[in-house]
Amino acid sequence: MSRMGSSVSDEAICARITRHHARTFTAASRFLPAEKRRAAFAVYAFCRVADDYVDEAHNGGVDAEQNLDRHRDAFHAAWQGNPDGPLFRELLWCIRRFEIPAAPFDALIEMLRQDLAPVEYQSWLEVERYCGGVASTVGEICAFVFGMPTAPVARQEALRCARTLGVALQLTNILRDVGEDAGRGRCYLPHDELAAFGIARDEILGRTIAATDLRWQALMQFQIARSRELYALAEPGLRMLDRDAQCCATICASGYAGILGAIERRGYDSLRGRAHLGMARKAAVMFNAWRRSRIEATGQSGAVHRSAGDQPLRTGG
Repeated sequence: MSRMGSSVSDEAICARITRHHARTFTAASRFLPAEKRRAAFAVYAFCRVADDYVDEAHNGGVDAEQNLDRHRDAFHAAWQGNPDGPLFRELLWCIRRFEIPAAPFDALIEMLRQDLAPVEYQSWLEVERYCGGVASTVGEICAFVFGMPTAPVARQEALRCARTLGVALQLTNILRDVGEDAGRGRCYLPHDELAAFGIARDEILGRTIAATDLRWQALMQFQIARSRELYALAEPGLRMLDRDAQCCATICASGYAGILGAIERRGYDSLRGRAHLGMARKAAVMFNAWRRSRIEATGQSGAVHRSAGDQPLRTGG
């Protein structure tokens, strides 16, 4: 198969970006076939560079919008067959190999651009739209790489689940990073839901509310329950992916779902620190996902649902 003008060094650069920033995903990717792993690294590198431009703006950078414009223009040049640099050569190979449309890439960049301005979301619908722009787009791209059913109705259902999973992942990010975001003057929790729990946005931005405050705990319990429901709604889509990608996708989804349990174990304190899974829990997630994929591969999927340990998306991690 032609490598579309790419080189080993192009592939290595994208792999290096992924391994540096996404250790859990890198570990999970070992369960992917080589081509899909290579493509997933190219997608991750593209998204990571774009996201870094936004982070640089929050840290005092002045050219973030111009950098996003250049990133978008370089993507379109690549899309037209004129990639500039190793990242975009790899991305062109990925797009052509897995027939990925341009729309989710464009939507991702435009939503990241919105993130450069001060944000205040009034309702969950607005937050959900934001999550869709920055994460459901990535889920949709990954679904093309991982492989989906060819029948139109089934394919649309797989894409719907991928987009729902993206919202779940991004909401988990929001809940984990409340304090870090507040330090940048940002609060992604919707105004109407903060008000429903008696919390003012300034209490979040100033981090003056305590994690032990019953208002905060009730809000976090509500948001965590919502996130878990989103994971449950997305779960059928994991089984619709190609068999050779299901283990990797399950590890990624289960690992992020487990962060919700880590937040609970911290007493809901995401204001003064970031919850994360320890090595033992990460290893358990990977083993359970591998075992589950092996069981389902031998036609014993019913056994999976009789064991709570094999339902990582429905537990507290």
